[in-house]
Parts: sequence; structure tokens; C-alpha cells
Amino acid sequence: MPTVPSDAIWAWSIIVVATAGVIIRPFRLPEAVWAVIGASALVLSGLLPWQDALAGIEKGLDVYLFLIGMMLIAELARLEGLFDYLAALAVEYAAGSPQRLFLLIYLVGTLVTVLLSNDATAIVLTPAVYAATRAAGAKPLPYLFVCAFIANAASFVLPISNPANLVVFGARMPHLAEWLRLFALPSAASILLTYIVLRLTQHRALKEETIARRVPHPKLGHGGKLTAIGIVAIGAVLVTASALDKQLGLPTFICGGVTAAIVLLLSRQSPLPVLRGVSWSVLPLVGGLFVMVEALIKTGVIAQLSALLHQAVAQSVPKAAWSVGIATALADNIANNLPVGLVAGSVAASDHLPAPVVSAILIGVDLGPNLSVTGSLATILWLVALRREKIEVGAWPFLKLGLLVTPPALIAALAAAIR
Repeated sequence: MPTVPSDAIWAWSIIVVATAGVIIRPFRLPEAVWAVIGASALVLSGLLPWQDALAGIEKGLDVYLFLIGMMLIAELARLEGLFDYLAALAVEYAAGSPQRLFLLIYLVGTLVTVLLSNDATAIVLTPAVYAATRAAGAKPLPYLFVCAFIANAASFVLPISNPANLVVFGARMPHLAEWLRLFALPSAASILLTYIVLRLTQHRALKEETIARRVPHPKLGHGGKLTAIGIVAIGAVLVTASALDKQLGLPTFICGGVTAAIVLLLSRQSPLPVLRGVSWSVLPLVGGLFVMVEALIKTGVIAQLSALLHQAVAQSVPKAAWSVGIATALADNIANNLPVGLVAGSVAASDHLPAPVVSAILIGVDLGPNLSVTGSLATILWLVALRREKIEVGAWPFLKLGLLVTPPALIAALAAAIR
């Protein structure tokens, strides 16, 4: 049995501690602080040359641009009241029916996730749903759970629906027709099964309450309408870019920046509120994770995982796909889906793998986080949004719900992908 070099053991130890810091947030320090500490420790200790660290950071350029563009447009939509308007509209169309309101919020959440990414659903739609349900006299939690679960369940409908998609595929992103061929049916299965099980788990809570037929309806101003048009235009541009097999980061960045600039100029508003509202700390968080994954590549972990996966593929492609899909989904909840996605993407990039195996990896990365509150950045951001409204959802209550909701959707999505 080959011995592991001491440098590799030290590097792995730093990565484990830093990843734990990102998830647990000791001393209430932001997630980005722990990722940067881990990346810096690897370089300063000489375990990772600074040139390799820089190469790792550069690999994330497309992801950074994508995140900036999406965060700009999402924050603009929040400030212009677009999400408050949509949530209030859902209450009105529900016509006093909690069950109908649950379905309408699920549909709005699906639309926001597909076109603006799962982080937008967690950050921006969640507070709007809270405000609208409170105004309607409803208990907000069942509807807030919708925001958490649909953020991950609908996050592989399109390449733009989840930053993790860019992390897994990188420059090897399938063009739109190929993406839809691979993921249209698994996405439909994920969205449908998640709704059915989540609706069943909330049946009693919805049955026992009554809600108002009308709530104070925020007026959608000129800026809000322009923002809505901008979001549709961004969706069209990104779908076109994907169809032409172009990277999505730069088009997203340009579209988000241009839309924000046009709306702010026409309404003569300062850009500072939008810029202040963007979660800039996400960028060093992702950059730090890219550096840590670069260390895993240099210490041979990625090569070992790739060899194991290729051995499994040689024996049986369907079995390998099922195994890697479920293993990735579980790993998300131990180490968060961003680092897991980076590792999985590096493994998938190491050599040609059958399409069902790569599809299973992505489904595990995107859907697996619905199991627990630590699974994805979107779920962590959802918790932060809830804490601002003085609502606490513990890890154990979420896990109990996740254990019911996630397995049927995951099995159905994997079955559709591996067929």
C-alpha cells in the first residue's frame, strides 16, 4: 500500500478544517472568511505554489461573472418591488385557498429559479413570500419551505439555473439542445416529485388555516416593469448563448450590468443601493474553494477518484451512474455542494465519461442539498433570509422534512437520466 506524503496530509487537513468552517461558521464569521483562510494557509505554508493558486482562481472567472450579473439583476428586482408584486399577486389569485397559494408560490419559485438561479429564489423571493403570507394572515413556514426546496429542485432545468452547473461543467458546458435532451425529463421529475411530497407533508398545516382573499397590493412602478422586461431579455440572451455553445459568465455579467444601468438611469437613481445589496462575499468564497480544489488536484485526490469512477464505469455504466449520483448527493450535505461540485467537475473533466454518469453527477450536486440545511449555498442563504425575519428553522426539523422530500425526487430524476 503506497504511503501518503506528509505534505498531502497537511493539505487535506487544511482543506477539511476550512470546509468545516464554511459550513459551521465558527465565531459567526462569514463563509468567505474560512474559504480565504484555507486558501491562504495552503499558499503561505508552501503546500500549494502561488502560481497554482492563481490558476485555480482563474478557473472560476466564468462563475464570478455569472454570479455578479445574476446578483445585480436580482437585487435590482428586489429594490424595485418586483418580487413583492409577484408574491402579492399569488395571494390574490389564490382567492382565499391556502392550497392554491402553496401551488402558486411553487410555480413562481420554479420560474425565478429557472431564469434567475436558485440563489435569487433563496435571497429575494423568500422575504417577499414571508411579507405576502403574513399580510394574508397565513402561517409563513409552509410557504417558506417551498422557496428552500424549489431552489434546488428546479436548479438544473437550464444551465443558468444554478451556479453549480457552471462549476461542474466549466468550459465543457453542453449546448442548450444537448442540455435539454439530458436534463428536461429529470428536471420535470424532480420538480413534480418535490411538489407532491412537500405538499403532502404540509397538508395538515394548510388545511387548518384560512387566508385573506386580498392583501395590500404594491404598485409595480416603471422601474419594476423595466426590470421584468430585462429579466426576460436576459433569459433570452442566455438561452441563445447556451444554444450557440458559448460560456455564460460574460453574457450574464453584461446583461445584468446593462439592465441595472438602464433602469437606474431612466429612474435617476443612485447605483449605490444596488451595489450595497449584492452579496460580494460570495466571490472570495468561490475563489477560495477553487484554490482548495486545485490543491486536491495537485495532491492526486482527483486522479484517485477518477480512477475509481472509471473502474466502476468499466463494470457497469448504469450502476456507476446510480452510485455516483447518490454518493454526490450525500456528500453535498457533508461538505456543501459548491466544493463537492468543484471536485466532481474536476473528476468528470479528467477523461471522457458516459453521459448518464455525468448527468447523475450534476443531479446529485444540484438536488442532493435538499436533504439538509448545509447542502447548498442557496439553502444557507435561505436560512439567513429567515433569520432576518426572526424565524428559526433548526437543522433537525429541516432534515426530517428533507428525508421525506429528497429521496423520491432524487430517485426519479436519476432514473430519468440513466434510462
